[in-house]
Amino acid sequence: METKTQSPHPAQPFALLVVGALGVVYGDLGTSPLYALRECFSRGLAPSPVNVYGILSLIFWALTLVISGKYAALIVRADNRGEGGVMALMTLVLSGFKNRAALPAKTVFILGLFGTALLFGESAITPAISVLSAVEGLDLATPKFKNFVLPISAVILATLFMVQRHGTARIGAFNGPIMLVWFIVIGCLGIDSILHHPKVLSAVNPVHAVRFFVENRAMAFVILGSVVLVITGSEALYADLGHFGRRPIQMGWYAVALPGLMLNYFGQAAAILAFPKESIANPFYFLAPRWALYPMVLLSTAATIVASQALISGAYSLTRQAVLLGYIPRLRILHTSQHSIGQIYVPLINWLLFVLTLALTLSFKTSSNLAGAYGVAVTATNIITSVLLLLHMRRNWNVHPVLAYGAIGTVLVSDLSFFTATSLKIPHGGWLPIVLAVTIFSVMTTWIRGRALVGERFRAQRMPLDLFLRSLEHTPNLSKAPGTAVFLTGNWETTPVALLHNMKHNHVLHERNLLLSIVFEEVPHVKKEDRIDIKELQAGFYGAQARYGFMESPSIRDLTDPCKGYGIDLTALSVGYFLGRENIRITKKPGMHPLRRLLFAFMARNAEGVSGFLEIPANQVVELGVFVEL
Repeated sequence: METKTQSPHPAQPFALLVVGALGVVYGDLGTSPLYALRECFSRGLAPSPVNVYGILSLIFWALTLVISGKYAALIVRADNRGEGGVMALMTLVLSGFKNRAALPAKTVFILGLFGTALLFGESAITPAISVLSAVEGLDLATPKFKNFVLPISAVILATLFMVQRHGTARIGAFNGPIMLVWFIVIGCLGIDSILHHPKVLSAVNPVHAVRFFVENRAMAFVILGSVVLVITGSEALYADLGHFGRRPIQMGWYAVALPGLMLNYFGQAAAILAFPKESIANPFYFLAPRWALYPMVLLSTAATIVASQALISGAYSLTRQAVLLGYIPRLRILHTSQHSIGQIYVPLINWLLFVLTLALTLSFKTSSNLAGAYGVAVTATNIITSVLLLLHMRRNWNVHPVLAYGAIGTVLVSDLSFFTATSLKIPHGGWLPIVLAVTIFSVMTTWIRGRALVGERFRAQRMPLDLFLRSLEHTPNLSKAPGTAVFLTGNWETTPVALLHNMKHNHVLHERNLLLSIVFEEVPHVKKEDRIDIKELQAGFYGAQARYGFMESPSIRDLTDPCKGYGIDLTALSVGYFLGRENIRITKKPGMHPLRRLLFAFMARNAEGVSGFLEIPANQVVELGVFVEL
């Protein structure tokens, strides 16, 4: 079997990377024209020039400040050894704290975890709202399709989630071209409409936005909660930094995605001014000629599938990071490619997202109904990212306070304004991402706290390794078994419980004993030469510590060659892997709420076994039960 490798983006053709970045990163942003302006005018606002220019000006400056300024120009520079995303940014900020137990460090950790929880929730909402918004174009084509929008959307979503297990490498090859065609088409449709009403270009003047607020006041603030839909997908831009690199993402945004979006929004606004009664129901599809309506629905559906695929793949990547950093239990992670470590599939996450997405589609029924929930998730995540970026600029970049607070303060004001506006929709569906995020956050914090308590219990019971090795000299009737025994342990300087149990019950010790600990660093990747440190101890014992980054998948095969230098052949069939299987006993000891104890015990029982997680041959594994009181 070939070794899975992470293909470095600089070695690939730059033009191909730009197209690929369009497909993966901008899928969600690209589908926003389907419902942003329509959502703005769905509240009975009159399509007068003042209102149209005002809303268009808000859209223009939202894209300029948040996407072009904050994300494409600034935040993509905050990479953790090439990787991006809220979790990578959190680890970057935490690296600047000497005391992780201090309140500021704990606050950063909580913010990062909650931002990650919000992204998981967004991964369930995005496929539902994107597919619904695209298929709703059929209703505009003919009323006969009105009753079929929901079933068609459900079938598309079911198909999308069912094909995930086959891998996305082949499907992903079409993502870039699809999105390139999408941006070109929507841009051309916008140009045609702008030519008939060129005065709409004056909306770039922020005075129109100010006048809109002055004349509409409360209603303008409500509309701001719909304008936020144009910046959906911004976190995907940052999260996929490691796949493509900063330059391709910036080129893809400034050269293709931004012009396509802007031209389309200005074209929609021009159509609303010219044909207010005919276009107000769905200004996006109104731009297309009658003969092109069905092809546009197909292209829009393809683009929304790309958007959904990007978020689903992002959820897999987030899951792996959270597992390796110890934030959630071990889950079954399957590799769908022998050549790229990034191509993974997480069955549990896939089907949980499918159930949630289908439930959202069938319960909310229209993309407009889901828009409120979507906006809350996006704006809350943007606020957390802005705060973390400000801390990173001050602690790690040493940016002057005036520049740091000036730059991020401007963006943070817009983020807070958007969040406050979308919070009005909390009673009307906006509660959904908050409930999802709180649930996921509770699961993560319960697991983290539970693992910490279990570690304390084990440390209190373990025997120091040097004391154990000295005791071997006074242990009579101890048989020596040929071959090598590998004992997995959290710290090889203490004696693994599985080793003590094996000696106690079997009265046997192998000729060679490797005490192996796996450590996951707060960096995306660990260099091959730094993968493992091995130390020869005494009496046939060796201590080893293997290190992995949070974007890597651990495998016992990675340690084969370094161990051979010490006479340890991990490929031999005679090698036995001894693992301690934890059995949690619920007690009334202090440290955790009873309900959280039950939740932790449930997660511990159902976590993926260490042997499968590390790809250890199943027929060479010996599991010994270890009871721990919680």
